[in-house]
Amino acid sequence: MPVAYGDPLYLWKEDLTCGYSKFVQAAQQSHGQLVFVLFCRDKDAQGQNWCPDCVIAEPIVRSELNSLPNGAVFIYCQIGDQAYWKDPNNEFRKNLKLTAVPTVLKYGTPQKLVEEECLNRELVHMLFTRLSFFFFSQSFI
Repeated sequence: MPVAYGDPLYLWKEDLTCGYSKFVQAAQQSHGQLVFVLFCRDKDAQGQNWCPDCVIAEPIVRSELNSLPNGAVFIYCQIGDQAYWKDPNNEFRKNLKLTAVPTVLKYGTPQKLVEEECLNRELVHMLFTRLSFFFFSQSFI
């Protein structure tokens, strides 16, 4: 269920999803809006993430959410357990070309931050605030 945050002049909403089909559904429901996505590995029953970089990246990304443009959508997507993620044929790898987690991307564009780039608050801020963010992940180089 989406949650709206921010003040009336700078409103954004958040969807929490688990798995590829739920992600696709959330993205389709946000058609026509600027969508940013944080992909992380699943959390366990105690809310702990088994990915150390995801544990560090999530609070950094969340600290910049108030920088999102008015009307933007932020999707926090858990990609599955470790066995699913390691499968080179999982939907995230095949359809979205994800190579690592955490990944923050501006949906529908090549603009993304991968792994340690997600740990850089300045890069996250730039991705969220610049409409023409021409930063290409090190994974492209």
